[in-house]
Amino acid sequence: MFYYMSQWLLKWSEGTAWAESLSPLRLFSYITVRAAGAAVTGLLLSWWLGPRVIAWLKQLKFGQDYKDKAEESGDLKTRFLSKKGTPTMGGILIVLVLHLTTVLWAQWTTLILLTLLSVLVLTALGFYDDYAKITQQSSGGVTAAVKLVVQFALAVFIGVYLWTLPLVSHLRIPESKTTFVSNLVSVMMVPLYKYPIQVGAVVGLLLIAITIVGFSNAVNLTDGLDGLAIGCTLIVTLVFLVLTYVCGHAEISRYLQVPHVVGAGELTVFCAALMGAGMGFLWFNCHPAQVFMGDTGSLALGGALGIVAVLIHQPFVLVIAGGVFVLEAGSVVLQRGWFRYTRLRTGSGRRIFLMAPIHHHFEKKGWYESQVVMRFYILCVLFAVVALSTLKIR
Repeated sequence: MFYYMSQWLLKWSEGTAWAESLSPLRLFSYITVRAAGAAVTGLLLSWWLGPRVIAWLKQLKFGQDYKDKAEESGDLKTRFLSKKGTPTMGGILIVLVLHLTTVLWAQWTTLILLTLLSVLVLTALGFYDDYAKITQQSSGGVTAAVKLVVQFALAVFIGVYLWTLPLVSHLRIPESKTTFVSNLVSVMMVPLYKYPIQVGAVVGLLLIAITIVGFSNAVNLTDGLDGLAIGCTLIVTLVFLVLTYVCGHAEISRYLQVPHVVGAGELTVFCAALMGAGMGFLWFNCHPAQVFMGDTGSLALGGALGIVAVLIHQPFVLVIAGGVFVLEAGSVVLQRGWFRYTRLRTGSGRRIFLMAPIHHHFEKKGWYESQVVMRFYILCVLFAVVALSTLKIR
C-alpha cells in the first residue's frame, strides 16, 4: 500500500511545487527500504497486539487444558512450571501481523498474493485442529489423514497454478554464458551444483508437494518447547530473506549463478514481515511462555517457508537451512518406524529415542527446557551458515 501511495503522490507532484518536497518518497521503490519497514512494523504491531490477543484468547478460554503428547507419556523432570491454562492459537497473532504488514509494505504481485492466501489456508487448518482439541478436551484434534489431504491439495494447487502461470525465471548456463527461460515447476537447483536441472512437470509437482507438506508438519512437530519453533523459524527466514533478495536481483543472481525469478524481490518484504511478526511473538512465547502458537501458527509458518523455497527454486537449500526441523521430523519417523518394525519382528516395540520429537529426548536426559531451546538455536544458526555458503560454493 505504501508503495502504491508513494508512486501516486510522485506522479501527481510532477511539474508542481511539491515535486522536490515529495522526492524522498522514491525510497519506497527500494526493496531494502520496504523490507526494513516491514520488519519494524511487524515487530511493533506484535508488541501492541500481543497483550490484547492473549487477553482475548484467555477470555474465550482457548487455553491448553488438555494433555499434550509429552505429558501423556510421563512427567518431564525439567518442566517445573505447569503449562496448563496457557492460551494457545497464538498463531493468530503471527498471521494477522504478517498479512497486515505485507499488504502495507509489499507490491501486490502474484507471488505475494499466492503466498499470503496459502498461509491463510494452513492457518485455517491449524485453527480447526486447535479448536477441536480444546472443545473435545483431548489431544486428538483433527486426524493426520485430514491434515495431509488438505496440505497435499494445497500443494498440488500451488504446483499446477505455477505450471500454468505465465511467470518466468531466468537460469544461466555458466560455461556457455547463455540464459534460458523456465517456469517455476520443471527446473530445480541443487546446492553445490551450478547447473539448473530439468526435472519435468511430474517430478517438479511432487517435489513442491513434499517441500510444502513436509515443512508444514516439521515445524508443527518442533513446536513443543517455549520459543523453540518460532526461534528456529526466524533463523531460517533470515536465510530466505537473503536468498529472495538475491533471486529477485538480476545482476546479483547472475553473479552468484542462481535463478533470477521475476518478482521474487517482493518475497524479501514478506520474509522481513515474517521476521518482525515472529520476533514480536517470541517476546511473549519465550520461557515461560505467555502464549503458544498452536497448530494455527506452526502449520502456517512451515508452509510459508516451503512455499517461499519453491518460488525461488531452492527447496533443497531449505532442507539445509531448516536442518533442525528435518531432525525433529526425522526423529518421529524413525521412532515410529522402528517401533512398528520391532513389534512385528519380536512382538515388543522398541524405541530409538527416549521420546520423540527429539527435543523431548533431551528433556528426558535431564536437560532444562531453556538448555534444549538455546542449543537447538545454535544448531539452527550453523545450518543457516552452511545454507548461505552454498551461494558461493559451487
